[in-house]
Amino acid sequence: MPRVALATYDPGPQPSKDRDLPGLVRALREAGAEAVAVPWDDPGTDWSAFDLVVIRSTWDYSWRAEEFVAWARKVAGLTRLANPAEVVRWNTDKRYLGDLAAAGVPVVPTRYLAPGDTPDLPGDHEYVVKPASGAGARYAARYTPDDHDTALRHLARMHDEGLTAMVQPYLTGIDVGGERALQFFGGRFLHAGRKGAVLAPGTAYDAAKVAHPDLVPWTPAPAELALAEQALAAVPDAPELLYARVDVVDGEDGQPVLMELELVEPNLFLDLHPGSRAVVRDAILAAAR
Repeated sequence: MPRVALATYDPGPQPSKDRDLPGLVRALREAGAEAVAVPWDDPGTDWSAFDLVVIRSTWDYSWRAEEFVAWARKVAGLTRLANPAEVVRWNTDKRYLGDLAAAGVPVVPTRYLAPGDTPDLPGDHEYVVKPASGAGARYAARYTPDDHDTALRHLARMHDEGLTAMVQPYLTGIDVGGERALQFFGGRFLHAGRKGAVLAPGTAYDAAKVAHPDLVPWTPAPAELALAEQALAAVPDAPELLYARVDVVDGEDGQPVLMELELVEPNLFLDLHPGSRAVVRDAILAAAR
């Protein structure tokens, strides 16, 4: 009987936002595994007691990225961690987009502004500012050149908190084709979904945002699948990945480009594809054994 921990976050008095977790725990138990969901920062958990720890919904990690990476390395020294700790370290900092671009993967053009850098912002097109360590559109906002002063205040806030900022052109294709999330599990394509634009004009960077608006099932085009496979093949040292989510959007030429590569704690959207739960369950059990 394999023992499996699904690492999540502590929602406090509020219900968990991970809608997939209860069903996944139940499916693993029904298949004979001893499965539990545990907050990643629970000090009383003996991670060595598990055959496999799967990072699932550690959705508060971006506020404590260094602590989270240290936790991942600790757990990896005690048992098997999925995904591997070095993948977690690399993927928690969105400067990985530069690594993928250098490997020839088409990505959204990105500049990085660390604390102390000159705040050079676009003056001729709409753009997005967001942190290099973030999730759920936290501290992300969309600006026009006329919003220069507001964007500078946004940058200053992030820099005061020690965060490196990303500056990207706002790709208007998102307003038409949305953002497509291609999910992989156990090394194979699982399913895909499409969501609408997250960043509405004029929404403050520190306002609460809906991370996955208007989410619907999606059948990816061959070009989207090819881009996803290219991005996954470019992950340093080609590690074995239990799970991955590849977020793509349309570039200015209409061809798909990589928005993000989610290898830490992507939402699986199993409620969109109920048949996928069994595939995920079997892949976790195989990894645990």
